[in-house]
Amino acid sequence: MRALPFLVVLALGGCGDSSSTECRYGAECASGACNADGTCVPVDEDAGIDGSHALDDGGEGDAQSDAGLTDGGGRDDGGDPALCQPDGNGRIDRSEVPLAAGLRASFEVAFDAAVSMAGTADGEGRRWDLSGALEGDHLSLVETRSLEGTWFGPDFSGATYAARLSDTEDELGVFEVTGDALLLRGVVSPEDGFGRTEIAYEPPVTVLSFPFERGDSWTTESTASDVLVGIPVATERYDVQVDANGTVAVPYGEFPVLRIRVDLTRTVGFSATTIRTFLFVSECFGTVASVVSFEDEDEVEFTRAAEASRLAP
Repeated sequence: MRALPFLVVLALGGCGDSSSTECRYGAECASGACNADGTCVPVDEDAGIDGSHALDDGGEGDAQSDAGLTDGGGRDDGGDPALCQPDGNGRIDRSEVPLAAGLRASFEVAFDAAVSMAGTADGEGRRWDLSGALEGDHLSLVETRSLEGTWFGPDFSGATYAARLSDTEDELGVFEVTGDALLLRGVVSPEDGFGRTEIAYEPPVTVLSFPFERGDSWTTESTASDVLVGIPVATERYDVQVDANGTVAVPYGEFPVLRIRVDLTRTVGFSATTIRTFLFVSECFGTVASVVSFEDEDEVEFTRAAEASRLAP
């Protein structure tokens, strides 16, 4: 069963560690993207990126301060309009989640890990602590890849990028970014050849529907078809809820977030399995943590994860 831990990627981009580089993270650039050589992607050369608040300390320290949060909230209209400045209004707009090809960030990833999806009460929201080391943690680079020159690109005209769906497998999700949504168009193997994977969704799955705030929900029922042989292989239902708000602590720092619960029911023939993914989405940074249940998990807010990914320095 495919999980969906890396659905939203990313307001951060990892670059070189050399002191001569101008950026290490996309959040240090007005465009929201850092090239592999440590230079910022110009805003006008990547129109799909809305930008991210520049970090003052190169990515160290408290993430809420780095993200430009203020006690009073609100947007500083006197600043550079290309910079994403979190306003803390409890709603995430399309312009507050940079989504494009060429973004990258590092995550600590663990499998079969103890977690607390219930968190603890914190004012009018909750606090989830995912900052500690988990057994089996390893660093994983998550990237959004351009479809240009790929074997599957011609079959997904209009798609924006491809990205791995899980750290446990090589398959890529093919995503399209529109003015008000992030859509999952298909799933493919990185390389062409015998035994390749190419699954297309009809209709595309609405992963994120902008703008969203706590209490919002949406559902997609889709048929997954094998493009090579032209036959349906499964039906999938995605029930998505913005079910909580609060603060999440990850190895990178602490972030104010909206939590998104994705319940996936996949039916093949007469057999159905379910899997749940929690995404923690922060203004201007995108998904800073994702936690995936084991198949057919009984508890909504489970305490053991099949896969847990947390943004790391």
